[in-house]
Amino acid sequence: MEQLQAHSVEIIGVAVAVVAVAAGAAYFYYSKKQKGCLDPENFRDFKLVERKQLSHNVAKFRFDLPIPTSVLGLPIGQHIRCRGKDGVGEEVMKPYTPTTLDSDIGYFELVIKMYPQGRMSHHFREMKVGDYLSVKGPKGRFKYQTGQVRAFGMLAGGSGITPMFQVTRAILENPMDRTKIYLIYANVTYEDILLKKELDSLTRNHPGRFEVYYVLNQPPEVWDGGIGFISKEMIQAHCPAPAADIQILRCGPPPMNKAMAAQLDDLGYTNEMQFQF
Repeated sequence: MEQLQAHSVEIIGVAVAVVAVAAGAAYFYYSKKQKGCLDPENFRDFKLVERKQLSHNVAKFRFDLPIPTSVLGLPIGQHIRCRGKDGVGEEVMKPYTPTTLDSDIGYFELVIKMYPQGRMSHHFREMKVGDYLSVKGPKGRFKYQTGQVRAFGMLAGGSGITPMFQVTRAILENPMDRTKIYLIYANVTYEDILLKKELDSLTRNHPGRFEVYYVLNQPPEVWDGGIGFISKEMIQAHCPAPAADIQILRCGPPPMNKAMAAQLDDLGYTNEMQFQF
C-alpha cells in the first residue's frame, strides 16, 4: 500500500510540473499574441495609479493600460520614450526601460532614479497618482530570440540595471529558455543598488542559471562584493569567456560604457560579442 501511495504521489508531482511548464509556455504565447498599446510614431498617455518611494531619490511608478487584459507590447530589451516638462516648463524626452514584461498584463512599471539637476527627473518628482505620462515606442536595436546565445554576461551601472533586469526576467520566466546569465552590477554606495531584493530573489529561485556580483565604489564596513570600479579581473572571474555563442551586454553612464568597451576589447571579446544599450 505504501509503495502504491508513493507511486501515486510521484505521478501527481510529475503531472503538476508538466502542467506548470505548459501553463508558463501558454502564458508567454498568449502575451506575445496580444496587440500592444504602444505606438512607435505617436505619444499615448497612461495614468499613474501607484507611486512607491524606494529610497530618497528612487521611486517605482505603476501605470495602468487601457483595459485589464492589455499588454504594453514592448519586445525584450527595448525601451520606451517618455515626454514631460522640466523645471522651467520646457518639453523634455528621455528613454526608459520598464521593469515589467508583457506577461504583466494590464499595467507597466518604471523604476526611476531622480537626479537633482535632471530635467526629466523633475517631471517624475512632480508626478502624482492620477497624472498621465506621455509615452511612445518601442525603440531600440536589441532583438532577443529564445536561445540565441548560450550565456549572457551583463555589465550594469546605476540605473543601467533596468534593461538587464527586463532581459533577465524574460529569460528566467520563460520555461523554454535555458540561457545562463552572469551580471556584474556597479554602484557608488549600497543604498544606490536598484532592484536588489528582486535580483537576489531571482538568484535564489534560479540557482545555476543567474548569478550577480555587486561592486561598490564606497562599500560598507562589512562587504563581500567587489570594491572600486569593474575591472578586467572581475569580468574574467564573473562573466563567460569569449566565445561565438555568448554575448556581453553593457549599460551605464557614458564613462563606464567607454571603459567597459575598452576592457572587453582587451580581453578578446569581438564586436559581435558585445552590445551596448
